[in-house]
Amino acid sequence: MNHVETRLLEVVNPDGLHARPAAMLAGALSGLDAVVTLENPRTGTPPVALTGPTSILLLAARQGDTLAATARGVDARAALDALDTLLRAGFGETLDAAAPPLPGPLGVSPGRAVGPVVQMPPPLTEPPARPSDPAREADRIAAAGAAVAADLLDRASRVEGAAREILEASALLATDAGLLASATAIAGEGAEHAVWVAVTGLAESLAAQGGRMAERVSDVHDLRNRLVARLLGRPVPGVPHPQAPFVLVARDLAPADTALLDASTCLALVTEQGGPTSHTAIIARSLGIPAIVAAAGALDIAEGTIVLVDGTTGRLEQNPGLVQIQRAEAVAVFTGTGSTSDGHRVQLLANIGSAGDLAAAVDANAEGVGLFRTEFCFLDRETAPTVDEQVAAYRPAFAAFPGRRVIVRTLDAGGDKPLAFVTDPAEENPALGMRGIRTSVRHPRLLDDQLRAIALAAAAEKAIVGVMAPMVATVDEAERFATACARHGLARSGVMIETLSAALLAREITAAVSFTSLGTNDLGQYAMAADRMLGGLAALSDPWQPAVLRLVAMSAAAATAAGKPIGVCGEAAADPLLAAVLVGLGAGSLSMAAPAIAAVAETLGRHTLDQCERAAAAATAAPTAAQARAAVVSILG
Repeated sequence: MNHVETRLLEVVNPDGLHARPAAMLAGALSGLDAVVTLENPRTGTPPVALTGPTSILLLAARQGDTLAATARGVDARAALDALDTLLRAGFGETLDAAAPPLPGPLGVSPGRAVGPVVQMPPPLTEPPARPSDPAREADRIAAAGAAVAADLLDRASRVEGAAREILEASALLATDAGLLASATAIAGEGAEHAVWVAVTGLAESLAAQGGRMAERVSDVHDLRNRLVARLLGRPVPGVPHPQAPFVLVARDLAPADTALLDASTCLALVTEQGGPTSHTAIIARSLGIPAIVAAAGALDIAEGTIVLVDGTTGRLEQNPGLVQIQRAEAVAVFTGTGSTSDGHRVQLLANIGSAGDLAAAVDANAEGVGLFRTEFCFLDRETAPTVDEQVAAYRPAFAAFPGRRVIVRTLDAGGDKPLAFVTDPAEENPALGMRGIRTSVRHPRLLDDQLRAIALAAAAEKAIVGVMAPMVATVDEAERFATACARHGLARSGVMIETLSAALLAREITAAVSFTSLGTNDLGQYAMAADRMLGGLAALSDPWQPAVLRLVAMSAAAATAAGKPIGVCGEAAADPLLAAVLVGLGAGSLSMAAPAIAAVAETLGRHTLDQCERAAAAATAAPTAAQARAAVVSILG
């Protein structure tokens, strides 16, 4: 029986039906026997069928819109119930009023650079319409979509993290049925013109919606240019490759442009558009390239003009003076002892996840190792390495830092770090599943062998070795881990505070171990209920989120009261300004990627502990991540 159901659905989330909610709505219909159409009376556009994310984006639905939904099929009612549930929940987004536009320019990736401007070449222009055979041109459109998707996936295979995820999403859009159908409908005007009109229409719809949706317009324009260039047999417009280092200036940048940038030649990025959650910002941070967005007038800067870019504060200056250039270009050198300008001691340690990281830590003169990721010793293996194999892996790190601190994190498999012999591929929600210390419940010998290997390696070298367990959530887990370490003769046992429960139980957990370490990446993930691997949730994964900083403050206060050390080993420690905030909150050590140590040391060395504490108070008191950062910039500069 063909059931028909109708319903009015209200859009309540501040950013409306942008890309992530569109994908969630389309996914909610998967497996249901129902055809659903939605209409937005406010815009007056015809009803659209929910065939994929593109069709939903065309609704231009924003907060406050009431959509007319019609479902036909056996599961008609279930389909509308599923959509209603998502819309009422606001797709998990905050339901507060939308934030006002951010002032520009805005620093979105820390660091300073000076160099000559190279402007991004102009994009393609609209191809003229030409009478053509519709069937033949439709085939060309489909072939171009498949080819562009394949190219984007190839690019994605050469990068990791957020860059990879963004490129894979762009590849999916290149073969989106709704988008290709829009172009095919006017294929008789020529494939190039049809694609241009169809994809431009999607971009204009996103731009009209403003906010986060508008930040995605450059991605859609990039896809249009790639499709049209493919159809014309021309090279795709992209990032120039001058011989000398340069500062790239553009209206905005697409993920395919930024993902493969060479940080050795591209000194910094400056765009007129974009925001803190734009793909330019996400990928620039992952590459460690200073970046500024929302820099009005940047396109008017003449090619070759020398500019100073400060991706921490958002400062963009043309033709800076010699003193300013020298300060920006000065290569910070870490002397091996971290402290504030008034002598407050802060240990600056390195994160180690490979043999290359160990070499970099030695070159950076790190004070020790704050996070030795043991899972890198287990990669690409079908079975766990033997005790002897593990000893051989640990000893080089211990030997590199005689008399200095080396903290080894026990196996943190699971989530985004699956291992064949530990991880259950059928776990529905691996980020909340069997990972970290929990693996020792299912595989107790893994932990026992690891602790034995660490103890043997430590006995053979002269480093001051500590061991810490990841993903601890209860006092019982902390106590059991400390007991297991003691059984193997490892006196310095600690745990990572990266779950909400651990932060709330910080006083009791701290009492059970020798030290604690804040894993801000996962702490932010669990505090904000936002998968840190999803580029679309980058704003929620921002370590400047006041909620995360307040959890850090709570944990640090517990350690201080107990007279025990606490450090930070998440990516937050690598941001020089945020590092100062963490010190102000009570962190006694900061562990980061080795190349970031010198810049963090330089920033701490320019400020007193009192300034760090005032910056910390301002950041934790702020209502938003952007305001927290702005408050700290006003104090620390």
